[in-house]
Amino acid sequence: MSHHPEDGTARRAPVRAPHPAAPASRPDAAIVGSGPNGLAAAVTLARAGLRVVVHEAADTLGGGLRGAALFDSDISHDVCAAVHPMAAASRFFREFDPAARGVVMETPDISYAHPLADGRAALAFRDLEATCEALGPVDGRRWRRLMEPLLRHSDAVVELLLSGPRRPPDPRAVALLASRVPAHGAPAPLRRLLGGGFRGEEAPALLAGVAAHAVGPLPSLPSAAVAMLLGHLAHGAGWPLPRGGSRVLAEAMIADIRAHGGEFRTGRRITDLDELDGARVVLLDLAPAGLLEVAGDRLPARYARALRRYRHGPAAGKADFLVSEPIPWAHPEVGRAGTVHLGGTMERIHRQETANARGVAGEEPFVLVVDPAVADPGRARPGRRPVWAYAHLPAGDRRDPVRLIRERIEEYAPGFRDTILAERGVSGAQYEAYNPNYVGGDIGTGAMTLRQSLLRPVARLDPYRTPLPGVYLCSAATPPGPSVHGMCGYLAARSALRREFGLAVPHLGPTGRGAAGGSSEPAPPAGADIAGPP
Repeated sequence: MSHHPEDGTARRAPVRAPHPAAPASRPDAAIVGSGPNGLAAAVTLARAGLRVVVHEAADTLGGGLRGAALFDSDISHDVCAAVHPMAAASRFFREFDPAARGVVMETPDISYAHPLADGRAALAFRDLEATCEALGPVDGRRWRRLMEPLLRHSDAVVELLLSGPRRPPDPRAVALLASRVPAHGAPAPLRRLLGGGFRGEEAPALLAGVAAHAVGPLPSLPSAAVAMLLGHLAHGAGWPLPRGGSRVLAEAMIADIRAHGGEFRTGRRITDLDELDGARVVLLDLAPAGLLEVAGDRLPARYARALRRYRHGPAAGKADFLVSEPIPWAHPEVGRAGTVHLGGTMERIHRQETANARGVAGEEPFVLVVDPAVADPGRARPGRRPVWAYAHLPAGDRRDPVRLIRERIEEYAPGFRDTILAERGVSGAQYEAYNPNYVGGDIGTGAMTLRQSLLRPVARLDPYRTPLPGVYLCSAATPPGPSVHGMCGYLAARSALRREFGLAVPHLGPTGRGAAGGSSEPAPPAGADIAGPP
């Protein structure tokens, strides 16, 4: 019986003995890139009994999940991602079950906060009722009406937005999003007509802050879908941080891959498919430009032209700080939030993000701030704690983002600059040098336009499968797009298993019997294989 890789009905793969071949033999699967999607693909394929080799250009593994001691050997900083609402919700991570592997997700009571002028702040509590009460009787009622139905059908909403393009959607999720996304993704006059308005500034700011995670012009339909997804998760699974930093998620996946016979080769950039030891199947955790490079002239001209038309989005500029005390927010409750959005009112955020998308450099960018020790006190030491921050900037921006971010935080936390012990910045241009997938500093590996939200990187029935036999794309340039959810790699691996090997998806949980008949190993010591700053 045939099963589609995204239909959710495929049987579990039977236990299959691992290949006893010598290291020099032909691998079943070669994966290029060890970010969350590359690792998710490797977990899935190795669990199916395939001999998997993961190739990583950097000396360390983990991609956007890496950590590093930037200033102090006792203080670990997240090099890229820090907070993981998508990992808490995605099908891949739910099946992989990091908690059963010793990964502790610390979930703050306030998922995110949004300071405003005059010491005010909007607060997205994990408790929906607390959020509604803080927003007041009118906007609180409207917020409840917006979010409560999404929460009731959260699994269906998440599956719709984080599943493969051909998975049959749940009609309840379709109806919920169809009634909300246009109302909050349209220009202001139409938004009010469609019932997307609020009375005060706080609720619109909360929505604009989560919509800005789409990193593009605002308002838009894709950003409104992101707002519905992240917004309702803030009141459900929450916005957790892994205890010890993002690196522990990568460590758990790396350990599982090794436990099922997988190998890692680091410190060498793959520039041609011929360098992959004749692997039967290849999965590329690369941007479309990377696929064009390694494929050379092998790709059909039409497909290659479509890849060249793929658009990248604005940049992220990063600042890391070592500070002496918690951030002195003007509104004290902001200090309880795991994530803080800095951008002012909804109107200001819309202007900032739209200007960025047009390549206009401003002095007041939208900024995301995380003090990890708020949720994970073990990340701090007496008189020392890390602070993580991103600014949204135009593509290719070469400015040092530290000043922009420091001044933005100071606007809402007077005295912050006096707490800084050390700082460093990574511009958008530097991020591309760190990871070629981040073209122009686009850490989402592709602009979230309406077309590219639905069809990425090109319009194909199976977006993971390239025209080259056995070659698949599994990066965030494929559905469902950016964020740490592992679904791009997981869905690409499912497709490869069915098409190339006639196998269904294996059990991914730690209690399942692996290819060699054993269970997963515990995670390695913190920092093993995955440390290193850009």
